[in-house]
Amino acid sequence: MKPEQTPTFDPNDSRYWDPRDLEKELHRVFSICHGCRMCVNYCPSFPDMFQRVDGYVKLGRGEIDAFGAEDYKSVNDLCYQCKLCYVKCPYTPDDGHVFMLDFPRLMLRQRAQRAARDGITIQDRALGEPQLLGKLGSGPAAPIANLVNANRLVRKVQEKAAGISAEFNLPPFARVALRNWFETHTPNAEAGTLGDVALFSTCTSDYNMPTTGIAAVQVLEHNGLRVHFPKAQTCCGMPNMDGGDIPSAIAKAKQNVAALYPLVAQGMSIVVPGPTCSYVLKKEYPELLGTPEAKAVAASTFDLMEFLRKRMQANQLKKEFPKPLGKLAYHAACHLRAQKVGFPGRILLSKIPGTEVDVVDECSAVDGTWGMKAQYYELGRRYAQKLVRGLSSSDYDAVASDCPLSGLRIAQELGVACYHPIELLNRAYGLPEVAAAGQPPEKKSAEPS
Repeated sequence: MKPEQTPTFDPNDSRYWDPRDLEKELHRVFSICHGCRMCVNYCPSFPDMFQRVDGYVKLGRGEIDAFGAEDYKSVNDLCYQCKLCYVKCPYTPDDGHVFMLDFPRLMLRQRAQRAARDGITIQDRALGEPQLLGKLGSGPAAPIANLVNANRLVRKVQEKAAGISAEFNLPPFARVALRNWFETHTPNAEAGTLGDVALFSTCTSDYNMPTTGIAAVQVLEHNGLRVHFPKAQTCCGMPNMDGGDIPSAIAKAKQNVAALYPLVAQGMSIVVPGPTCSYVLKKEYPELLGTPEAKAVAASTFDLMEFLRKRMQANQLKKEFPKPLGKLAYHAACHLRAQKVGFPGRILLSKIPGTEVDVVDECSAVDGTWGMKAQYYELGRRYAQKLVRGLSSSDYDAVASDCPLSGLRIAQELGVACYHPIELLNRAYGLPEVAAAGQPPEKKSAEPS
């Protein structure tokens, strides 16, 4: 099943938008997946594909050859971009295989063509602009916005109007956005003694859960780094890509590269406290833009805990931790696994005396905007039960995840707070305390010992 041409995932290539080229690639990839079936347990796309294939076989109509537009659409709708199939697939470009199979990017390409042909849905438009919602809901408007989000009747109306599940535990809006906190923050005396670093905050850390960003700044400064916050940064663009809105994703990529590249040119690394956003900057920006500046930004981007682990390996991370954390559960986020950097958060936390870390290597099935959609909320919950069972298998003093949306699901399912590893590292260092991220409503959170 070697492709006749190298598959394209570059939206600036005319082939990317060619329906016939896409259909040929879908048929090729689906045929390979149908013959392999290794990914049947990863997400709903693959069981749906295989059931459809088997149904056509029973009817004597062939296999993938019998697929029509609705078959391809159904499989596409059920892909929530966890990337795990790519991580496990033996036929990818990363493995140097002649099949050059990239199922997640093929699904994004299909979604982009559908959006260009049929338009972007109200649901995807609403979910595609978290930074706009953050600007409107954070700050002085936060108490009212959070009250509205907690109102069941309002949430039901919102579900009908925009398709955002009334059951999903939406993140709270911050009374003080991270960018506003940063303006009044005074760096500690050690900041800058060992260099400078740029913070790409992520929408969630900026406008919803600034505790993650505050802890990141405190830990980085504690380890001799001056933190720069480019105010022109915006959403990474992944929510737009989820909805097929490639032009908006490109516009955000251009804005972020323009904000970040001058700092990269000065020799700074970019640290990102969210694996989806760090993945997009690393992996998608070179495809979306293809410019030297985008490639330089990608090469200088690190997930936050990945960056700190590298500092530890270079003996540039302080090792005095006055506060033990007890027994921790660490959720291995899918988009961190997709970056193939291991589990740096687990490694760092396990270096803290009096701390034991168990890894739960299961998907939360939120993955960006998909798990928030009303039509997929219950299906996402079902796929997240392996994670829930893993976290329920022992008594933990705290639960950690690099992914804030996974943290929301964990908080909702288990009734405990889910911390970003940087918040726990901040606590272990004995730095000024920050409130728990992912605090579930109406239930008391588990506090680290």
